[in-house]
Amino acid sequence: MLRLPELDFLSPSTIEEALQMLADDPSGTRVLAGGTDLVPNLKRRHQHARRLVSLGRLASLRGVSGDPAHGLRVGAMTTLRSILKNEVLEQHWPGLIAAVRSISSPVLQSMGTIGGNLCLDTRCTYYNQTEEWRSAIGYCMKEAGDTCWVAPSSSRCWAIAASDAAPLLCAIGARVRLASTRGERELAVEALLCDDGIAYLSKAPDEVLTDVLLPPAGTWKATYWKLRRRGSIDFPVLGVGTALRVGKNGVVEDVRIFLGAVASAPVRALAAESILQGHILDETTLVSAGKAAQEVATALDNTDFTMTWRRQMIPHYVAGTLRELADLPRVGLLGADGLEC
Repeated sequence: MLRLPELDFLSPSTIEEALQMLADDPSGTRVLAGGTDLVPNLKRRHQHARRLVSLGRLASLRGVSGDPAHGLRVGAMTTLRSILKNEVLEQHWPGLIAAVRSISSPVLQSMGTIGGNLCLDTRCTYYNQTEEWRSAIGYCMKEAGDTCWVAPSSSRCWAIAASDAAPLLCAIGARVRLASTRGERELAVEALLCDDGIAYLSKAPDEVLTDVLLPPAGTWKATYWKLRRRGSIDFPVLGVGTALRVGKNGVVEDVRIFLGAVASAPVRALAAESILQGHILDETTLVSAGKAAQEVATALDNTDFTMTWRRQMIPHYVAGTLRELADLPRVGLLGADGLEC
């Protein structure tokens, strides 16, 4: 049985108390939300801490509030299960529901939180192994070594972003609120996530993610499609978050496409978006946009399935999300809901 290392467990009753605890030792302290990723990582010695600051008692960080017409606030400690059961989110942001539903399993959805999923540690075949396995190869750059075993000649870590919520939230232009003893600040989810397997968050060590801020309802139609080996539990080997606005004449007025699990942060498919912008969605534009999205993916052998096949799936999944949002017939592949795309 894997056991946690010795550490101090702190359970503040207010956000101010939590922020002060974190400020006292930011480099040696980890913030504990649902713990579905952090606790196993601590047990396997992937991550390390002298102290854990639990946010479990902070009711102010849970729940959905606000007016859909002006934007909703989702507390970072809101469980994934609570999001799935929220009728306002289901009505106004079904794309977020699709992304959250794809995360892990019902049991872990009852523990995991939306803030925790956004701050999920990056993953890699060479990193997410037992301590004995990792030490046998001399560790990797993400831990105690100096080599990225996926790309040994590279000067950076190529562990991939594994959050399912992140690509969708990036696509709809959601923002987050961060708090510390120095005050609060807001930034786009896209700016929170950095394309670096080690330094994958722009959040400072003494900051806590307190809120996820959704734009006004009706801003976008959005959806999320996920590729994985099994229908539950597994992390994505490809995630596509797409947000679309189409005019009455069928012309694309605006579109945002983000790919997850193909780099250390969600990647925006700008070339694909430019092909779609101002055009009617038909098979020609769908195929062209899918191929353009494929070009931004970094094909590396750092997760499940072969890198070549994963990359070949990108055009199909991008086209699938667009077909769904444009109410076009689905062909060929199984989408996030098990239907053909």
